[in-house]
Amino acid sequence: MSVKRIFDTSVAAIALLVLAIPMACIALAVRLTSNGPALYWSRRVGRDNGLFSMPKFRTMQLNAPVVATHLLQNPESHLTSIGGFLRRTSLDELPQLWCVLRGEMSLVGPRPALFNQDDLIAARTQCNIHRLLPGLTGWAQINGRDELAIPQKVALDEEYMTRKSFTFDMRILFLTVLKVAGASGVKH
Repeated sequence: MSVKRIFDTSVAAIALLVLAIPMACIALAVRLTSNGPALYWSRRVGRDNGLFSMPKFRTMQLNAPVVATHLLQNPESHLTSIGGFLRRTSLDELPQLWCVLRGEMSLVGPRPALFNQDDLIAARTQCNIHRLLPGLTGWAQINGRDELAIPQKVALDEEYMTRKSFTFDMRILFLTVLKVAGASGVKH
């Protein structure tokens, strides 16, 4: 087992324990403020373009189209009453720690594409980025997040692939905390 995997598993397990009560409160808030389940299971593309189910706290109404948010005409119209807050604070991402614990994701890596983001999937495959385990956060996330066009995102993912190391991952995690605290790069 690699140092990265040991670190990922340890951090995810500890975080899930420490955040169990806050996550239960978020789940309850989601259920009380909108119809439907607290979690939304999204089909995502993982390592070697395999599909897996990634949980998020549900931020969208049940009838929202299953496409990347940036492709929606008016994304705000599909948000639940607390969806915008959960997205700005990235609290909707906390259930993904389960995927890190299971080995479907890492703490750091390219963000997993939606199953239907064919352009992103093809571009990543062409650059061999598909061979990496997707991450809860990544180099592209802290360098623009929702504001990045696909070619920029893929270029940053490729840069991550060439620079990846435990030290670089620690830097990305530290910068992620700073970005999340400032809700930087979140459009909706």
